[in-house]
Amino acid sequence: MNIEKIINAVFQNDSEISGSSAIDGFNSLAENRNSICRSLNSAFIISLSGNNHTEFTNANGYLQRMQKDKTYGSLAQFLSRGLKLIADEIEKRVNTDTDFASRLSELSKFSESNTDFSSVEAMDALWSVFFPEAEGVFTNKEQKSKELRKRRTVKITKVNPKPITDPGKQIIFTSNILLTVPDKKTDLSSLGYSEELIKGITLAVSEKQSFYYDHPIQIGTKPETNEIIYGLNGLNRTAEYEMKNGNMDTDQKLTCILSASVTHKGLQKIAKKYIKEELNCYGNFDHLDVYVFTEEDTEKLIDEIFLPIADNMNIQNREELLKNVFGVDGEYGRHYSFLKAITAFWNVLVDADKTATFKIDLDQFFPQDVLKVQSGKSAFEHFQTPLWGAEGIDSFGNKIELGMIAGALVNEKDIHKGLFTPDVVFDNRQDLKLEERFFYSKLMMGLSTSSELATRYGKDNIDGKDSCIQRIHVTGGTNGILVKALRKHRPFTPGFIGRAEDQAYLLSVLGKKSTGLAYLHEDGLIMRHDKEAFAGDAMKAASAGNMIGDFIRILYFSRYSEILTDNILDIKETIDPFTGCFVSKIPITTVLLRFCMKAADFFESGNNQLAADFMLQSFERLERSIEFAYGKEDLLQKVYKKDREGWNLFYDILDGLENRDIVNPVKKMAIQIKAAGICAGCKM
Repeated sequence: MNIEKIINAVFQNDSEISGSSAIDGFNSLAENRNSICRSLNSAFIISLSGNNHTEFTNANGYLQRMQKDKTYGSLAQFLSRGLKLIADEIEKRVNTDTDFASRLSELSKFSESNTDFSSVEAMDALWSVFFPEAEGVFTNKEQKSKELRKRRTVKITKVNPKPITDPGKQIIFTSNILLTVPDKKTDLSSLGYSEELIKGITLAVSEKQSFYYDHPIQIGTKPETNEIIYGLNGLNRTAEYEMKNGNMDTDQKLTCILSASVTHKGLQKIAKKYIKEELNCYGNFDHLDVYVFTEEDTEKLIDEIFLPIADNMNIQNREELLKNVFGVDGEYGRHYSFLKAITAFWNVLVDADKTATFKIDLDQFFPQDVLKVQSGKSAFEHFQTPLWGAEGIDSFGNKIELGMIAGALVNEKDIHKGLFTPDVVFDNRQDLKLEERFFYSKLMMGLSTSSELATRYGKDNIDGKDSCIQRIHVTGGTNGILVKALRKHRPFTPGFIGRAEDQAYLLSVLGKKSTGLAYLHEDGLIMRHDKEAFAGDAMKAASAGNMIGDFIRILYFSRYSEILTDNILDIKETIDPFTGCFVSKIPITTVLLRFCMKAADFFESGNNQLAADFMLQSFERLERSIEFAYGKEDLLQKVYKKDREGWNLFYDILDGLENRDIVNPVKKMAIQIKAAGICAGCKM
């Protein structure tokens, strides 16, 4: 098999890695935890290298024997199954995709005649099969950047006749709170919490973790490193600035809706109480009306608001469909969709003046003074662009509606260089790690950031009036959507998405033949990102198991894209290079290679404990994800269809509220009063 020749050649011929722990770590007599994990990983790579490797028989035999081990048998079984999954996937792709077959054949020939796999030529050769989006980027960065910007250019045909004019009144600002249990060293009695809260926290600590987030807030963290307080203070300062500059009435308050998601189910019932106690002690948000929704609150909205309306619509399984999608606990996709959809609900049932939403992350804020000086506009003035909600023609000749808006980020450590300093730089180093030689997303992220997020209007014949940039690559915060676009296009992120939920949101509306929904790039709408500056402890606390989220993204994005269109190349053409690099022709192969190469990188650098933690904490999640996306039950497609049905029902209910035949005016008023009451109970 060609892939065996390629893997064998990479490790046998490259002097930099041929003696690495990836291969020499194999020891069939390994006894302790770290050395056993290293040997299992090495045995997997050797077995993948084929029987031309001198240790193939020993390595393969070791994998087979270890499958019976009480402690490490499951990991050995996962790796052994992985070998077959890779072989099957490669064979299937070769038989159905002539372009891939040709690329694999060329790489196989290249590997037979080259001894140095650290050169740019060799990296391009490897990437042509495993990571084609990066092919040629190292040597043609400027040209690739121009091509991408041209592909993102939109010709405006009609500006929004009713743009945002009063952001403080019209926009709901949203964000997500991700909560986890305290650090093991935390003395709960010293935190000043109520007895009820301490009891709830203590019970939650004993539970098994249900959900994994990149850097959740640890209960008990100091006020100065608590994202909730930090982010709300930043939003409060934004309002103060806009008031002083006449862009917001002094007696006005910004509406801020927060979702509270938890890593342990025991935290569900105490999340709001914890947040309230923290805000009461340390918050001073004079210009904000803050609402916090937990899973319990969203269920209350379903039971008391949505279901009574749906009862008049004769819809089967309505309760199951709604509770499946409308909530805040679970993977990132669930709360992300909620934070968009809640604004449509608010517009219909609570406050008709709210016509848009804008999501921020709580580790970022608008640096208003710098924003005004260097971009020429404050945050609120950026929101008033008539291009948000405009219509246009994209570079492929498709009609699009710019119903969404996206800004960019500048890192706190870089803002002294200027507001428009990209938060991710183009990384063109060539001393790549093993994992990066097969998949190097940071390269694509840098290219996309410089070409999309950092675009300045007035250059390259893009004036920001008659033409603009549409964004595919967006960040989790610093993006918004108009209620009109929400209700028309009904975008959502499937509940199984646990990484890049912001980009998965756009995928749900791609491939439609009618006018498509798109993000407007608003030049200068930039927030300062302070994660590294104030919440380093939260990042360090994230477990080794969290690292697998990026791998699962490849599996889910690849399968998700397949079920959205008959021709995946159409979607790839739109979302490449960064979002698209996670849509792979060989997703299982790519993910398993990344898994073993990442572990090998850790072992090679001497981080044996971290390497073993990574393998043991990750492989079961990875195995479940492969089965979910590509197993015989086709669960991912089934869940997606159910999610789509649930969100359609949600928006059908909102439409029904405006249909007198379904809900008469008297009943609608009663529903509005009840909705206002539930929301008032969520107010901090």
